[in-house]
Amino acid sequence: MRGLTGAGPSWARLSSQAAITATAVLAALGLFAAACATGGTGTRDEGPAHADSVAGAGAARAPAPSPSETFRRVDAVALVKDDPQVSETVKRDLKPCSGDDYPVDVTYGNLTGGTVDDVVVNVLTCGDAVGLGAYVYRARSGTYENVFRTEESPVYAEIDRGDLMVTKQVYEKGDRVANPSGENVVTYSWAAGRFVQEDFHHTDYGNAVGGDATPVPGT
Repeated sequence: MRGLTGAGPSWARLSSQAAITATAVLAALGLFAAACATGGTGTRDEGPAHADSVAGAGAARAPAPSPSETFRRVDAVALVKDDPQVSETVKRDLKPCSGDDYPVDVTYGNLTGGTVDDVVVNVLTCGDAVGLGAYVYRARSGTYENVFRTEESPVYAEIDRGDLMVTKQVYEKGDRVANPSGENVVTYSWAAGRFVQEDFHHTDYGNAVGGDATPVPGT
């Protein structure tokens, strides 16, 4: 019967095509599942490059100078005694308190923008640590030059966030060393090769009495 005879090969071809199609579908499903397991694309998904990683790859930052490159210890006593701008009174009073221990405070830091740290020297009295004079030395051509001085005792200079801060205690007649009536604070910054006053403020202290009973010389 033609119907049955003709149906054999056709059915076989259909069955074969169906099998091939099914195999292809299964293979596609397998690839899809593998792609999902690895991030959805079949390869590792790196994501977009971050801006900081791109900038960091091509930009090299210059290292900051180490403290050893800018700091040079000095003989502060010799610096003051050899300085023609320091008064003879201060030089005469600059004597050891005991042994080789001189009453000087020395601070190193960048005040003038040089390649070597500036030196702030305070000369004090031995007994009460009253400031006799304050000086700033700047490195220049292998030596140090005096770029600031004040000898209006009692006075003290220090570095405050890159500026020079000078504090002067204010005494009225009869005030004791430990009990000044107030203080003046002047802040200087370095500009055009010299220190320029940037700020001034005065503080009045309370009237509490106590501490050292030694009166301030000259009051």
